[in-house]
Amino acid sequence: MEKEQTKKAKGKVSEKMANSKFHSLFVDNLKDIYWAEKHLVKELPKMSASATSNVLKECIDDHLEETKEHVSRLEKAFEHLGLEPEAKKCEAMAGLVKEAHELIDETQDDSMVRDCGIILAAQKVEHYEIATYGSLAAWAQKMKHNNVAKLLLSTLEEEKNVDEKLTEIADDDVNEQGAEE
Repeated sequence: MEKEQTKKAKGKVSEKMANSKFHSLFVDNLKDIYWAEKHLVKELPKMSASATSNVLKECIDDHLEETKEHVSRLEKAFEHLGLEPEAKKCEAMAGLVKEAHELIDETQDDSMVRDCGIILAAQKVEHYEIATYGSLAAWAQKMKHNNVAKLLLSTLEEEKNVDEKLTEIADDDVNEQGAEE
């Protein structure tokens, strides 16, 4: 399958680059984050439904719409590389989502303690995504995949923004209320 993708990539990426280990690492991690984003599209509604704070619910719901756009951008990135979009299970994201479910299951419904846990879990996800998109964008720039880099940098900024918004929600109200429960 890797040789097949290399052949497809040759149309838009130099043969030398398409056959490089660095490019293979890049594509492999694009597949990984593509799976992660698609998985989050399924999981974010569950986190929103479990949240108590309307502000937190709104933040998660807004980010769900952004996440759908992240999936679309990744599909465009694959297209720019001359590849079909392909997802590879992201074990890190699967683990982070599993941990989020455990936090939700271990806390009381309609509590700010649960919201504290949801924010923690969501920020772990965001930090993973920030690290991934930051590296992938830098790699894309290094390989002169400028259109791909632009897409990845747009997503990186949105991930940073939602992380900041989650911090504001926690600092403005949720952590204090959670500590009082």
